Amino acid sequence: MAEAHAAVAFSFTVTPDGVDVNLNHEALHAVWESGVISWKKRIGKLKNNFHNGVFPASPLSLLFFVTIVLAIKTAGWDASMGVINVLHLHVPVVNSYSYSVGQYLSTLLFALFLWLVTIMTIRYFLKLLLTYHGWMYEMHGTLSLRTKLWLGLIRIFGGRKPMLNSYQASLPKLPVPSLHDTMQRYLESVESLMEEERYNRMKKLAKEFEDGLGRKLQRYLILKSWWATNYVSDWWEQYVYLRGRAPIMINSNYYGIDALLVKPTDQQASRAANLISIMLKYRREVDREELNPIVLNKTVPLCSAQYERQFNTTRIPGIETDTLVHFKDSSHIAVLHKGRYFKVYIRHKRRLLEPIEIEAMLQRILDDEAEPVEGEAHLAALTAVERVPWAKARKDFFSKGKNKASLDAIEKAAFVVSLDTENIDYDPNDPTALDSYGHSMLHGSGCNRWFDKSFTLVVFPNGRVGFNAEHSWADAPIMAHMWEYSITDEVYMLGYRDDGRCQGTMVYQPPNPIRLEWDFPKPCLDLIETCRIQAQLLCEDVDLHIMMHSAYGKGFIKTCKVSPDAYIQLALQLAYYRSAGKFCLTYESSMTRLFREGRTETVRSCTKDTCAFVKAMEAKADNQELIKLMKKAAGTHQNLYRDAMTGAGIDRHLFCLYVVSKYVGQDSPFLAEVLSEPWRLSTSQTPHQQTDKLDLNKYPDRICGGGGFGPVADDGYGVSYIIAGEDTIFFHISCKNSCPTTGAHKFGRLIEKSFADMKAIFNK
Repeated sequence: MAEAHAAVAFSFTVTPDGVDVNLNHEALHAVWESGVISWKKRIGKLKNNFHNGVFPASPLSLLFFVTIVLAIKTAGWDASMGVINVLHLHVPVVNSYSYSVGQYLSTLLFALFLWLVTIMTIRYFLKLLLTYHGWMYEMHGTLSLRTKLWLGLIRIFGGRKPMLNSYQASLPKLPVPSLHDTMQRYLESVESLMEEERYNRMKKLAKEFEDGLGRKLQRYLILKSWWATNYVSDWWEQYVYLRGRAPIMINSNYYGIDALLVKPTDQQASRAANLISIMLKYRREVDREELNPIVLNKTVPLCSAQYERQFNTTRIPGIETDTLVHFKDSSHIAVLHKGRYFKVYIRHKRRLLEPIEIEAMLQRILDDEAEPVEGEAHLAALTAVERVPWAKARKDFFSKGKNKASLDAIEKAAFVVSLDTENIDYDPNDPTALDSYGHSMLHGSGCNRWFDKSFTLVVFPNGRVGFNAEHSWADAPIMAHMWEYSITDEVYMLGYRDDGRCQGTMVYQPPNPIRLEWDFPKPCLDLIETCRIQAQLLCEDVDLHIMMHSAYGKGFIKTCKVSPDAYIQLALQLAYYRSAGKFCLTYESSMTRLFREGRTETVRSCTKDTCAFVKAMEAKADNQELIKLMKKAAGTHQNLYRDAMTGAGIDRHLFCLYVVSKYVGQDSPFLAEVLSEPWRLSTSQTPHQQTDKLDLNKYPDRICGGGGFGPVADDGYGVSYIIAGEDTIFFHISCKNSCPTTGAHKFGRLIEKSFADMKAIFNK
C-alpha cells in the first residue's frame, strides 16, 4: 500500500484543536512536474500547428511580406490599391490611433492578409499538383514533358524542412472510382477464376447492380467523400477491425522479428533497455513532429496520420464493437515476466530515463523470484480469444478496486514489454528454429502477449527481440518504420559495452518497478482458465514456416528487367497452382497513403496474364515465350498495383458500397456474393529502408527478417515477404493444421522450386 499512500498529495484530520493538514511534498512535486511537462507539450503542439498551418511557406516569410509592404508604403507607393486606406477608415481598432500609427497598423494588417492569401494559394496549388499520378506509370521509362514540368513545380512549391504532419493539409482526398470502372475491373479480376456459367451469372448481377441499386449507393458514397476526410478509412477501421468478434490473436494481430544475422548483445535486460529507450525517443520525435515524413522519390509525401496512435493506445473490448482508446501521454510501460505484471516508470525529474537506469529496473524484475497470484499468469488469454467474453469480464471483474487499477496500468502504458523465459534464435543449420521464432511472435503461449495493446515488445533471455502488434490502429509499414529506426539506433546511437551491458553511468537511482496487484473471484478464475484452453487450441492450429531464400534475390531479378514484387507474386501463383491444381482469388496489400488518411487497398494478383504464364510454365513452353509471358504478367501486375495506390482499386470501393447498402436497408445479391469470396492466398510485402539510418550497402547484415500474419481463410495461406538486400528474400508462410490440403513447409518448398524454375528460363 506504500504506492497508494505516496499518491495522496495531502491529507487532513479534524480534531478538537482544529484541522491538522499534512502535506506530502514528494507527491506535490510530482504533480508540479507532471503539469510542467503537460504545458510544455501544449506549447509545442501550438508551435507545430502554426508551422504546419503555414506550410509550405515558412513562418519567417511573414516578416518578409511585412518588410516589403512597409518599404513600398514608406516609399510613397500604395501596392494595396487603396485597401490600406479602407482598413484605416473602417477598422475600429485601427482608426482610433493617430493617422501615422493607423497607416502603419493598416499596412501590417494588409501584409498579414496578403501573406495568408498567398499561403492558401500555394497550398491549394500543391494539393492540385499532388493529384497527378502520371509520374508513377512513367517511373521506369522516359519521363514525359508533363511529368518533368510537374516535378519542377513540386520542388518549387513543396516546401523545405517539413515536419511529420506538414503535408497533411496539402494531401488530396481519396477519390471515389466510377461505378462502371469498378464493375469492369472486378469482372476482369475474376474471369480467369470462374467457370463460364458462374462468370456469366456474376456478369449479369454486376450489370443489374450497376444499372439499379449501385447508382443510389454511389451517390451516397460521393456525398460522404465530399464531407469526410477519407471515404474509406473510418468504416474500414470500424467494420473490418473493431466490430469483429473473433479472436484478434492470429486472425488480426501481426508480428515482426529481429535482424537475424547479427545480435548486438546476449543480455536480456540490456537489449530491452536500449530498445525501450530508443522507442521512447521515437515517440518523442512523433509527438514533437520531428520525425521526417516519408517522401517517395524525394518528391511525393505520404500521409502521416497513422503515427499518432502508435504509443499510449489500447483496444477496449465491447459487446458489439471494440473501441480504440489513445491517451495523450504515458509516463510508464507495462512489463510482463513469468506471468507477473509490473508498472515501470520511464520518466524521472522531467526527463526520460537513460538506458542504464531502465536496465537496472528490468534487472530487478528478472531477479524477482516471487510467484504470480492465482490466475495472473494466464490473464492475457482474455485478450487472445473471442471478444464478447472479454468485454463481459472486463465489466464484471475489472471495473473497480485492485483489478481496475492494475488493468489501467496496462492499458494506459506507452506499450507492453514481455521478458520471455525461453530462448529463441536463428540457426542456419536448423530450419525449425525460425519457425519457433515466428510462433512465439505471432501468438506466444496465448497468455504472454497483451494482444489489445498497440504493440508488445518481446525480449528473449539470449537478447533476441521481436514484436506483436494490434492491427486496427495502423498498418504494418508504420510499425516497420519504428522497428527499423529502433534496431538501427540501438547499436549505432546507444551501443553496448564489451560485456554486453548498456553504456553510460547511473546518475540517479531509478524508481522501483511496481508489482501490479490482482484479486480474482472464482468465476473470473474459471473464465481465465477457459480462455487459456481456447487460446492454446488456437495456437496449436497454426502451421507457420519462416523461410530464408538465399539462392538469389532482387539483384538477379532486376537483371531480368522485371519488378521484384511482380516476380515474387508470379512465383507464389506458380507455387499455389502446383499445390492446389487451380488458381485462387489472391490478396496483395497495397497502400493508399498518397491520399489523406489513406490506409490500404487490395491488388488482385491472380490475373489472366498471370494464369497464362503459370500454365505455360507447367506446359514447359519455349523459354523466350515464357520470358515474354512473364514480362507481360509482371507489367499487368505493376499497373494493378499503381491503380490501387492511386485510388483506382476495386475492393475498398465495393466494401463501402456494401456498408451503404446496409445503412439504407437494401441488400444487393452482387455485393453479398463478392464480399463472401474467400482469399485463399493473402500476401503482403514488408517495406524496409523507410529511414535514412539503415545503409544496407555498408551494413548488409543489419537487414530485418521481416514479419508475418495468420492465414485469412481456413483452407488458405498467409504469405508475407521482405526483400532483404540484393540476394535474400524472407518468406513468412502460415496456414492451419486443421486443413488437410495445406502445409506451410510444403508451400515453402514449392516457392523455392518456383524460384529455381523461373530463374532457369533466363539461364538457358
